Amino acid sequence: MTGSCPKHSHVMITEIVIVRHPVSVCVPVNHKVSLRVRAEGKGILSYQWFSEDEKEVPGGTQADLTVRATKTQRYVCRVNDQFYNYVFSEWVKVKVLDIDKSGLPVDWQGELYIAINPKPQAVRQGAKLSLRCAAFGIPTPHYQWYRNGQPLLDKTSDILQIDSVTGEHEGSYLCSISNVLEERWTEPIDVNIVQPDQPPPAALTATDKVALLIGNLNYCYHLGLMAPVMDVHELANLLQQLGFRVVSLLDLTREEMMAAIDKFIQLLDRGVYGLFYYAGHGYEHAGRNYLVAVDAPQPYQTKNCVCVQRVMHQMQERQTAMSVILLDTCRKWYNQGCIPSVIKPLGPNGNTVYGYATCEDAEAYEVQDGGKSTGIFTKYLNKHILQADKVTHVLERVSEDVGKDPLVTGKQAVEIKHTMKEPRSLTDTVRTTGHTRELHLRDVCWKQANELPRKKQLTFLCGVEVEVSFSALFSNVLMAFATIKTTPDHTQDCTVMLSSNPPMEDIFSRPGRSEEMDSLLFNETRNPDCTLRLCSLQKLKESVVIKVDLHYTHKDNNLRHTESQQVDIGKPLVASFRLYKENRAAKEKKTEGATAQSVSNISHRKSQQHQTLAALHRHFTRKAECAAKTATTRSNEPEENDENELQDFRTSE
Repeated sequence: MTGSCPKHSHVMITEIVIVRHPVSVCVPVNHKVSLRVRAEGKGILSYQWFSEDEKEVPGGTQADLTVRATKTQRYVCRVNDQFYNYVFSEWVKVKVLDIDKSGLPVDWQGELYIAINPKPQAVRQGAKLSLRCAAFGIPTPHYQWYRNGQPLLDKTSDILQIDSVTGEHEGSYLCSISNVLEERWTEPIDVNIVQPDQPPPAALTATDKVALLIGNLNYCYHLGLMAPVMDVHELANLLQQLGFRVVSLLDLTREEMMAAIDKFIQLLDRGVYGLFYYAGHGYEHAGRNYLVAVDAPQPYQTKNCVCVQRVMHQMQERQTAMSVILLDTCRKWYNQGCIPSVIKPLGPNGNTVYGYATCEDAEAYEVQDGGKSTGIFTKYLNKHILQADKVTHVLERVSEDVGKDPLVTGKQAVEIKHTMKEPRSLTDTVRTTGHTRELHLRDVCWKQANELPRKKQLTFLCGVEVEVSFSALFSNVLMAFATIKTTPDHTQDCTVMLSSNPPMEDIFSRPGRSEEMDSLLFNETRNPDCTLRLCSLQKLKESVVIKVDLHYTHKDNNLRHTESQQVDIGKPLVASFRLYKENRAAKEKKTEGATAQSVSNISHRKSQQHQTLAALHRHFTRKAECAAKTATTRSNEPEENDENELQDFRTSE
């Protein structure tokens, strides 16, 4: 023998004994692998490792061989003594799987790790069934497939394949993955055999997806909230990623809430997914949930609030394919004699879902953590809402996370009520076939509430050019940006200021409110010289004119000059919906408080916001706590305005 790599059947009598052979492994690509051989014999032993192409492995002259696994390869080790005796170890395979390893621990030491689980399938009778699983492990994993709990004796590889399936192949499948050290099991999956005359079940679709989001925080007569700003904004962005047409509104009176809900209901139709979300004060009475409008007085009555069950009833009347209501609000009872609420089926359509931030007679909490406020329920809702699972399963994950949150342990527990009869998901695709006319009408109405004013390029007499652009933070909150683009040589120290006519109340000008809104602006890529925030656009009854004041110093005379131009932007965003009531508009008192003012030197505001990040944890209830007054009852089912008046008071925790 010359010492070259032998054929597999070669047998040799030798005084060298291998007491530990190397073991085969299965690893991710580029993983560092160590192969070990241990032998006993007379004198000094030497080693040489070979690869399967019968080439010596460079540097492979020790008992341990370390290689960077880039492809599947087989190895063997020759052990020599000084008397020209030699023996070969068993062949071993380093199997390399070039698959996703994102979940593999960084310090993985070779324990079994399932990288691919089999997926459920619906297969036509007579067609081929193929299931795959894969795992990393040292030593190499072995596979054993099971159907309905019974081992399939001839199915012992990572791929289970049946060329022509019959009804007996239907059932629950899983795979046992093991080596000499441990055992792991894949997730069980269902294989359904579809008869030739039955098409595979069609994927569930929506004819459209529409969402209305309302956040109330600046209450006239009750303690204000912080979290609805960020909660509504982030949820709106996520729903848009799921293909929803979203209208998001802040701080609505009851009349505005009812008008917005009416518009929302008009956008619903047969086959549409409708989603209504509310964050703000609320309570529960006589089995009904009420949302508190920002103008609800003290003591308020149910006629000053919005009944949630009526909203769901209106949604179902439109024959939606799925109706979802998500409430991040409290559900305190204020009539201790009332019975627990029971959701009665509103009709045979089903597919209704209520997701409550908390259970009956309990509070829902929001947390102010530094510069960001969020409701506990909405925090975890936003975490899971993009998942492609049945909507009730998504809410169950939200419930589990809320239950684990130490801030609300024993105080807040999510409650889910539904009449789902199909596994519908918020991620289902939109299929408009046969519904193009209805889609066009919804498209026109939705665009009306989301249409931004066009960008304007203004050239002043002095030659300075200013760009005025717009962005919607919410459907009733518009941001105007002014950016100085060009400054001639004879001008210096140019500044620009924005104002509106009519002047509009800035509901976020109060201490602690502006930073929340500015945090949304800092996500913008633009770097304006001045910003103007136009809030409560739903109250707008006339066109808005933006006044642009340019201040500059003329180098020739060193005098300060001012030039002005105006931009008419009409009724932007939701203002075109006319959510206000004409008969009430004449009676409304003039709103007091700060009007929308220019925000110049935005970098200074940005630094102030960053300083708030060290603020302490604070959490508040979203309830409108009430002490029940004497109840007036009727023998028949009470209408919404027939229920008890409640005396409102507010506490923070």
